[in-house]
Amino acid sequence: MYRKFLVLAGLAALVVGQPVLADTYQVDHAHTNVGFRVAHMVVAKTTGSFNEFDASFDFDPNDASMFSLTATIQADSIDTNNGQRDNHLRSPDFLDVASHPTITFQSTGLSMMGDDYVVTGDLTIRGVTQEIELPVTITGPVEIRGNNVIGVSGRATIDRLDFGVSWSRSLDNGGLVVANEVEIEIDAEFMSRG
Repeated sequence: MYRKFLVLAGLAALVVGQPVLADTYQVDHAHTNVGFRVAHMVVAKTTGSFNEFDASFDFDPNDASMFSLTATIQADSIDTNNGQRDNHLRSPDFLDVASHPTITFQSTGLSMMGDDYVVTGDLTIRGVTQEIELPVTITGPVEIRGNNVIGVSGRATIDRLDFGVSWSRSLDNGGLVVANEVEIEIDAEFMSRG
């Protein structure tokens, strides 16, 4: 549907004879979840989210190279529904929020993958930056009160060791208390502000 929107927008620009300007989309905090899950003691997965974040992206329907996504997460807003665990995750053992208060993502590219997209970009955690690929599904736009609204869902897996988040303990069976792989889960709504 999103690809159809881009094609139609481009055709409309040709018919009218005017270029389509890039739109800026701002995250709708009330309809967005920035979450994660990680295996705990090999037997289950602990889930959590970040409650404070901001994100926006720009795109030109005629030029995918104009796509740009920027996101900033307040690391101390981590919430796993357990205060003691959250405080440990904020400590130097994990996110070290006193020294590294934000987690950031800056896109460097957008490409097609079947009917969906892959956003490539630089993810920074604990001051360490790594390039990641985030496969996303983009839905919409739909018009609400004069603004276009787009849904974005993305899933990716990162290795926390790549970002210097290395604390764990070994279990008697050889597993780890906290797995190294962390699944990122983004479900977001963005509203046009162009």
